[in-house]
This record gives sequence, structure tokens and C-alpha cells, in this order.
Amino acid sequence: MTAVATVIGDLVGSRTSQDRAELHRRLGHALAEVNERVSPVRGLRITAGDEYQGTFATVREAVRATLLVRVQLWPAHDVRHGIGWGETAVLDEAGIEDGPGWWAARAAIEAAERAAETPAQRWLRTAYVVAEGAEGGADPALVNSGLLLRDERVSGLSERSVSVLRGLLSHETQRDIAEALGISASAVSQRVRADGLAAIVAAHDLLAPEGDR
Repeated sequence: MTAVATVIGDLVGSRTSQDRAELHRRLGHALAEVNERVSPVRGLRITAGDEYQGTFATVREAVRATLLVRVQLWPAHDVRHGIGWGETAVLDEAGIEDGPGWWAARAAIEAAERAAETPAQRWLRTAYVVAEGAEGGADPALVNSGLLLRDERVSGLSERSVSVLRGLLSHETQRDIAEALGISASAVSQRVRADGLAAIVAAHDLLAPEGDR
């Protein structure tokens, strides 16, 4: 078995949705778009109910993918992610997977849910856990500190600011974003400064493979 970065995600509060079919359609569309923009080992896919999973060769790519999924759906819908690092194995011909990497991702998403119940981390939506004995990966303290700050910043964004952020993450110019949203370039620039959008994008791009920066 080879160690990979595993991702388990779920929709937050989806059971109260008035149109669950439309919500799942939007989720499926968001996952498909993100899979085209990152390099998964096995693409993000809905597995059952409100949950989805995917695997990546590096923790960096997994972290990038979790931001992109959240930004695709926020603020209309929110998602929670657990990122694990460890070995996985395919158990049968249907492609069912198991192993320490998946156990770590499950522990991570449960940790994110518990942490969000505390005042200091109420906006946390992503956590990272390394499987016991796994080699490689990344330092959990470093990754989780970055995730906490990232999630707090994204959680405070309005719908218009998220629209600007989506454009920036796609490397569109501020002028092109302004034209697409029907607002002035100055208004876009003000949102970029006031909401720290440039810092979110810069951190996201630092995690990209060298050829994609």
C-alpha cells in the first residue's frame, strides 16, 4: 500500500435544505469542477447521503481541493472536510477502499466538527490527521494552523466577495471579474483589500505544483 492524502467531506446542515435534490446537484457540479482544476489520484465523488471522498498524492493538493469545494458552494451552503495521510487499499472489485489513510480522514472530520463547537474555532471547517506510523505527509500542527486561519477568513465572506474570490482563484483579472459581476473595478479592488482575498489566493497558490504557479 502507498500513503496518500485522503479527503472526506460532508454538507453542513443539509438535512434542513428545502430542495435536497438541487443541493446534491450543486455539490456534484462543484466536485466535478474542482476535479478538473486539481490533480486527484481518485477524484472527489459523492459516496452516500451528504458525504463525498477523494484521494490526492500530496497533502498540498488535498488542502487546495478543500478550499475550492468550499468556495464553490459558500455562502449558500457550507461543507466540512477531514484530510488524512496514510496508506489505503482497494478491498474489492467495486473499488471500495479502506485502510489507515481513511481512518485518519474520518478522525480529522470528526475533530473539525468538535472544534467548531468551541468559541475560538467556531468557523473551523477543515482538519488534518496523520495515521499512526505513516511516513511522509506534512506536519499536522503547521497544516491545521493554516487551515484554521483560512477557514475563519472564508467564513466571513459575503456572496459578492466569494464571487470575486472565485474569479481570483481562477486567475482572472480584477477588470474581468468586475465586468462579469457588473460592478466597477474599484469595487472589486476594495473587496480584495478589505476581505484579505489576495492573501487567500497567495496562500492557495503557494501550495500549487511548481508548474502551475
